[in-house]
Amino acid sequence: MQHSPEGQPDGTAKVLQPGFLASVFRDLGADVPEQRGAAPGRSTGAATAAGTGAGAATDEGVAAHGRAAALAHHRTLTVQAEHERLADLLRRAALPVSAMDFESQLRSYEPRPYPQSGAAETGPEPRWADYAPPEPERADPEQGPARRLLDSGYQRELAQARLRHQRDLREWRSRQAEAADSGELAARQAHEEAEEARARAVREYNESLEQCRQAYRLAEPAAVESLLERALAAAEGATQDLPAPCHAVYRPLTRTAVLDLDLPPLDVVPSLAGYRLAPDGDVAPVPRPAADRAADYLRLAARLALRALQAADAVDTDGVLAGVVLNGWLSHPAGTPASAAGERLCLLSVDADRNALARTRLFPAEAPPDAPAAPGATSGPSAAEAESDGVYAAAEQDESLVRLRELAAVVSPDPYGLVQVEPSGTAGLAVPAAAELSANEFAQLVRELLTRGGLAEWSVRLRGPAGLVATGEGAPGTALPGRWVVWASRGPAPVAAEELRTLAEAVQEEGADRGLRLTCGRFSEEALDLAAEADFGQIHLVDGNGVQELTRTHLGLPFTPAE
Repeated sequence: MQHSPEGQPDGTAKVLQPGFLASVFRDLGADVPEQRGAAPGRSTGAATAAGTGAGAATDEGVAAHGRAAALAHHRTLTVQAEHERLADLLRRAALPVSAMDFESQLRSYEPRPYPQSGAAETGPEPRWADYAPPEPERADPEQGPARRLLDSGYQRELAQARLRHQRDLREWRSRQAEAADSGELAARQAHEEAEEARARAVREYNESLEQCRQAYRLAEPAAVESLLERALAAAEGATQDLPAPCHAVYRPLTRTAVLDLDLPPLDVVPSLAGYRLAPDGDVAPVPRPAADRAADYLRLAARLALRALQAADAVDTDGVLAGVVLNGWLSHPAGTPASAAGERLCLLSVDADRNALARTRLFPAEAPPDAPAAPGATSGPSAAEAESDGVYAAAEQDESLVRLRELAAVVSPDPYGLVQVEPSGTAGLAVPAAAELSANEFAQLVRELLTRGGLAEWSVRLRGPAGLVATGEGAPGTALPGRWVVWASRGPAPVAAEELRTLAEAVQEEGADRGLRLTCGRFSEEALDLAAEADFGQIHLVDGNGVQELTRTHLGLPFTPAE
């Protein structure tokens, strides 16, 4: 059989068909160029060369497409790892903390035995009392002790006991000499001294801890703050890879702890759901919905806040604290104006008294859902919902945010938009001012002052950031006898005459005897003139200077009223 020059039995040239490569391109989503036939007049060799060049170009495109797809997959795996880390942080941040009270901090001393070495154990020195045989019993009551000692059997036992004692004593002294030569005695003595030092250190630590406990029971600020700082640091240990320190300041005026929680940076929550391969072959990121990302950040911040509240509540076993104020602060992220450098934003604030903390389950009984929204999921709210309700549309059923709302907390609706909230209370001055107190603190202060003045059966009717309205009744013979309606405010604005008329009406409606208008500011001239009239004789006024004097008299503490 004859063969053609191209090596085919039938003498025809085999041309590379692009059908297979074209199908590969179609499966990968790439555009396939239209196939054209060989130009008229071309030789068979030229057509073959053209086909070979087209095939090489096609193979290079397939390789580039594969590399881009592998890169997109690798980057998506990296994003998924970030989501898994966030889910782990959410889980660990929701773990209940152990109470760091004084009992749990006590130390105990357990002696460590001396490690045995190759040297002989010397033991204690042999004593004759351990070898002496018992004296024979008296056979005759009239027999004297000297006659009993002449007993031959007793004398033999006595002689044998002396021999044993002398032999053991010589052996013990020999072991002592060997131990001294080998350094065993010095090592044992050093071990005993070290054990004595350990026991002394434990004893001194427990004694100092008891002194701190006594100072804590006396509500000394340094002791209270020290215990709170220890408890908060121990609670932070569950998420050491996510620094979120919390600092405590104790305010003796209102027996309140003010906690400043440093929230983690905003980039702790992934901003991407993954990566995809674009039609043009580029690797494009897939951003997450803004509401989903904000909801995940607030979930984490809420759990960190609840953990700090639980640590402060659990450590106060002696009931020193009357309430806790917690503010969650975020440092300005990178890219903000230079004027904002060093400033912080308050993203959440809680003002809870002791009763609210006691009746609120700060952590759920069952493990809450930990995983954030899966990459690429569409569980977030629509654009209209996100604009109207903020992230609460996505996090409405989140357990941690539900617990914070039970404590009347205020939370930023958009942390990534740097929307901040007003702190419930702050502790920046050595002498507390009215503007620094929270709503619960101001109510506690007013109640304490009036209760010590004789007003009992205190009942708060209205309470808010501006002040409170309450009723109380004092026993006869006290400074505040009868039934009272109290209206207290802490703002600097002057009290108008119309407010005194409103208080007089409230006194009549409540069937009270008197009304007390208390303010940390001052009264207007019209209000002072109205209070001097006979029809308003049952209305009593206390301005900022009066509040300051009452605080100094009844509590023995300084206070700065509103200016």
